[in-house]
Amino acid sequence: MSAQPQFEPGFVSIEAYLASEMVSEIKHEYVDGQMYAMSGASRNHDRIALNLGAELRTHLRGKPCEPFTSDVKVKVGKHFFYPDSMVVCDETDPHQYYSETPVLIVEVLSKSTRRRDETLKRRLYQTIPTLQEYVLIEQDIVDVEVCRRSEGWVSNHYFLGDDVPLYSVDMAVSVADIYERVENEDMQTYLIEIQQQTLKNQPAVPTT
Repeated sequence: MSAQPQFEPGFVSIEAYLASEMVSEIKHEYVDGQMYAMSGASRNHDRIALNLGAELRTHLRGKPCEPFTSDVKVKVGKHFFYPDSMVVCDETDPHQYYSETPVLIVEVLSKSTRRRDETLKRRLYQTIPTLQEYVLIEQDIVDVEVCRRSEGWVSNHYFLGDDVPLYSVDMAVSVADIYERVENEDMQTYLIEIQQQTLKNQPAVPTT
């Protein structure tokens, strides 16, 4: 998620939480009967989420599986989260505002949410029976981490020059496309190298 959640004290029932989210101008995640207000995202965070979301939307158009953005919740037991992206392939899912059956979940990391995304959410997401892949994407450096059920949830890391295979949706996306227009040191270095290589490969201008 985008930023450190702000704790709002007091036990809240699931029914009251869902009802309040329908009218609230601020999104809240829900853990153990407590609501946590979510703050806004950085530009880099949003660029990454939109880039991967666009790739998923294009790839899945006309297919049973459907991608969703961070406005749709995922329900894990008695907890609710807003992942940055997720893909649902269950056309019988009756819920309009959350899903219990994602096959793919994506979180874009930040300094304030890293611990939550890498511990609590990782542990809870892995209990979802349908989930096949959990993707964590850095925004301050270039690093895409994919954990797969089929591999015992071990971490696989992908960097610039790599394609990221997402077996749950039968697609691959390049790391460069995920980080398009993202402003960090890794991307700046990469773009300079690409520019230099392009200039090097240009044919020499004949002299007269």
